[in-house]
Amino acid sequence: MSGFLTNLKEQYDTLIERHHNLPFLKATMAACALVATADGEVSFSERVRVDQIIETLEHLQVYDPHEAVNIFVDFCEAIQSSPSAGHPKVLSQLDVVKDNPETASLLIRLCLAVAEANGKTSLVDQIEIVTLCSYLEIDPAHFGLYRTDLVDQLPG
Repeated sequence: MSGFLTNLKEQYDTLIERHHNLPFLKATMAACALVATADGEVSFSERVRVDQIIETLEHLQVYDPHEAVNIFVDFCEAIQSSPSAGHPKVLSQLDVVKDNPETASLLIRLCLAVAEANGKTSLVDQIEIVTLCSYLEIDPAHFGLYRTDLVDQLPG
């Protein structure tokens, strides 16, 4: 009987952890989707990078990777199908980390990882990440993103 109770408690603990971490999962997938769609197209390498993030972050390992990927895909589709409605909707998922600078910084580092998935960070991706920094009220300079550097990269 104690094996049954132990198993039941483990299942309960996992369920509680999933419930507790769901806002972080959604915020992570939203941040990744915002950067991945910044240039109008989600590349295969960006999708692979999101998979790597899901597999690497301990707080996300309680989820089936397909569940997390489905959230990411839903956010990407919302942004791409109607940018004016989708972008703010997806961006609002980041509200849960606004009051936690450590978690907000982690999300920005994850965004940088997605942006660099194609081998280099595009200007559009950098602008999106700087915008996310502003939204989360953290300094982009902490991540090597300087607004003057971005202006210097503008064509013309």
